[in-house]
Amino acid sequence: MRKTVLFVTALMILVCAQGFPALAQETPPDKQGTYLGDRVELDDLKSFLSLAADNNNELRAAFQKWQAAIKKAVQADTLPDPMLSFGYYTTPLETRGGPARYNYGLSQKFPFFGKLGFKEQMALREADGFKAQFDDLKLSTFYKVKQVYYEYAYLARATDITRENIELMKYLEKIATSRYTAGTAKHSDIIRPQVELGKLEDRLNSLMDLKTPLAARLNALLDRPRNQAIEFPASIPVMSITDSEESLFSRLPESNPKLAYWDTVTAKAEAGKELAQRNYYPDFTFGIGVTEVDDARNSGVMGDGDNPVMATMAFNLPIWTGARDAAVEESQARILSAKRSRVGLERTLRADLELALYKYRDAGRKIGLYKDTLVPKAEQSLGVIMESFMTGGGTALDLIDAEKTLLELQLAYYRALTDQAQRLAEIETLVGQELPCEFHGSLLRRTR
Repeated sequence: MRKTVLFVTALMILVCAQGFPALAQETPPDKQGTYLGDRVELDDLKSFLSLAADNNNELRAAFQKWQAAIKKAVQADTLPDPMLSFGYYTTPLETRGGPARYNYGLSQKFPFFGKLGFKEQMALREADGFKAQFDDLKLSTFYKVKQVYYEYAYLARATDITRENIELMKYLEKIATSRYTAGTAKHSDIIRPQVELGKLEDRLNSLMDLKTPLAARLNALLDRPRNQAIEFPASIPVMSITDSEESLFSRLPESNPKLAYWDTVTAKAEAGKELAQRNYYPDFTFGIGVTEVDDARNSGVMGDGDNPVMATMAFNLPIWTGARDAAVEESQARILSAKRSRVGLERTLRADLELALYKYRDAGRKIGLYKDTLVPKAEQSLGVIMESFMTGGGTALDLIDAEKTLLELQLAYYRALTDQAQRLAEIETLVGQELPCEFHGSLLRRTR
């Protein structure tokens, strides 16, 4: 019996060590902050982000909108096409120098000083707005890729842990059967492991079935066939932000592309107001015209057959000020609307960042709690109950409860690791840039 107890205890230690490798494999944190893309463990994620940047259809569409807006801005400061006119007298116009047959002229319209410049400014700010939307969509796409990727890594660990617990439960069932055969256990000691084994197998089937939609979601973000195989991540490092929270809040207004978009809307509306104010002034048209005159009927006439040339200037009379007043007021309203929208959005983003930081901190607290306290105690409890059960001093119910507790704590630990990584990705999206981090080992690691 003593040998059996030692064997089972060794088996329990082995199973726990396999199911929770983080405790033994954690490496010291990096001393200096490095960026997410600098880690070898995240090479797969880096390649996925690169594929998303190159292939994602929404990103490519947003990029083309930006490029189209740039080309539109090139057109904005161009003068209107010159006008070539031609007239024919159906009845010749008699002049002293001879009958006039037809005339032709060339004219060019020149908008009032500054109008073309402000039109160009409006077009450029509109292009900047499309650039901000592209940047925002890129951040959002990267966040989705990271979120799915980290969830995929959690799925790998949850699957491994569940499989290991199934093997443990099968072993407990065999022990209970042996004890029942020997007359030292009740029939319920056999039934309960079988019930728990069925629950674990159902959980494993659900986890394995989740792999397909997660892979399809990631493939969709990368513009790949939905059924293209994606390997489970080998490991994910635990990441701690090196910047202070005050620094993150101060950088948000400067680098968040959603706020940058409303800055461009405001700038475009301000240029539109300047343009509307210049519409109170006239546009000018300058031209030159020539009248073709035949030879005079009588010879010796002064100017016989000469073609008169006339220089012209015309301008519109901006006397209908009601429409122009309304245009200025419209632009002013657009400016106020854009500024209010930006203020409201910034407050919302700050609140979102506050919540994301709380969830990030909370996940970090849970990581420490599970790793340093709860999981080790659950492992000790399971070992003690297992030894007691083998010596006839415990029940299968106690053993199964201890095993379930350890399983749930292990899964909660890896859930906290995943949540922290996902919240980091969300914080980067809100701040608008990748953040330097300290890395505390590859804790979210697969064992097989």
